[in-house]
Amino acid sequence: MSKNVSDQLVETLVEAGIQRIYAITGDSLNHLNEAVHHNGKITWIHLRHEETAAYAAGAEALLKGLACCAGSSGPGHIHLINGLYDAHRSSASVLAIASTIPTKEFGTSYFQETNTIKLYDDCSCYNQMAVTPAQLPRMLQTAIQNAVHKKGVAVLGLPGDITNLPAADAETTTMLFRNRPVVRPSEVELLQLAELLNSHKKVTLFCGLGAAEAHDEIIQLAEKLKAPIAYTYKGKMAIQYDNPYEVGLTGLLGIPSAYQAMHECELLVLLGTDFPYTPFMPTKNKIVQVDIKPENLGRRAKLELGLCGDVKDTLQALLPLIELKKDGDFLALQLELYKEVKKNLLLYVEDTGKPNAIHPEFVASVINELAAKDAIFTVDTGMCCVCGLHVILMQLVSEKCLDLLTTVLWQMQCPRLLEPH
Repeated sequence: MSKNVSDQLVETLVEAGIQRIYAITGDSLNHLNEAVHHNGKITWIHLRHEETAAYAAGAEALLKGLACCAGSSGPGHIHLINGLYDAHRSSASVLAIASTIPTKEFGTSYFQETNTIKLYDDCSCYNQMAVTPAQLPRMLQTAIQNAVHKKGVAVLGLPGDITNLPAADAETTTMLFRNRPVVRPSEVELLQLAELLNSHKKVTLFCGLGAAEAHDEIIQLAEKLKAPIAYTYKGKMAIQYDNPYEVGLTGLLGIPSAYQAMHECELLVLLGTDFPYTPFMPTKNKIVQVDIKPENLGRRAKLELGLCGDVKDTLQALLPLIELKKDGDFLALQLELYKEVKKNLLLYVEDTGKPNAIHPEFVASVINELAAKDAIFTVDTGMCCVCGLHVILMQLVSEKCLDLLTTVLWQMQCPRLLEPH
């Protein structure tokens, strides 16, 4: 039996390494769903709401590099919006299939007609509509390439009547090229950065999700500089484990030790972070930034030096240029404060013995004791996230936490533990 457009689409997804499509089956997605079933190498994850499908794809993309979600005509693909915004702003590589009305009804204000190009313009790095079988292979490959290498959401509009037409042979490649180029600053720029690091006694490293692949290099740099390591919420899972120099995280979900390490240093080094909370950034010390996206440089803080580069590639080239510092007083002081912060957090892990007066931290500490070590809990936003983060830091600070998406949802207000100043 000859394959149709849906069969061709699914084969391309499988070749790109996509294992799941998060979606709700709707009439315009029926042929795609059937193709998934026939292929057998990819799973249709049926959810209760398309917004959840987009969030699920975003989460998988952050963990595995690429994921896919889909929504049917009108309300179906409109419901993807919130999750796609989150994925795009989080630099998650997501392919969104926006199935829509039959092509013959375009431009007639047909039932559930939307303009998908306008709809997704602000939350995508690629956004096109395939209206013929011949367009599909090239557009699909381009969408996946954009999602992976621009680290964002790629939207492919797909009319429901196209999905069951005979597939057209691809005129171009359908392969996903997973390139890994070496990206680092020039020799002159590296020497500038080395000079700054070698000439300042008090240096703090602040690491984001963009530094996730450079854990070992960051530890080596901190060892040479005698520098404390703070991190963002998104960088926590990759930076905290096996890290004798960590002092926690800062921001709306942060703690005083990270805040102080960043404000008391002479030189702050931002590595792979587009940290959005400028009020938490110091203003009196020197700041340098390394980021793979040059458009991010300097938009959150006033920089002494801004360098474009992959953090791992940059640090590998930089480390031989860094002198070993002997004075570790600044680092010791920050680690001691971090120790005190954790001690203070423990004060909340107790049963008050009073009705309706249980600390949320105590609830989480009990759950932490009862749960399996590899248990994963998902977290909603708001105060439950703030409370959960304090408990996670307190309970698991010395462990290698690949499950640090962990917490529990509470309906009570979390007490303010410590002011970040």
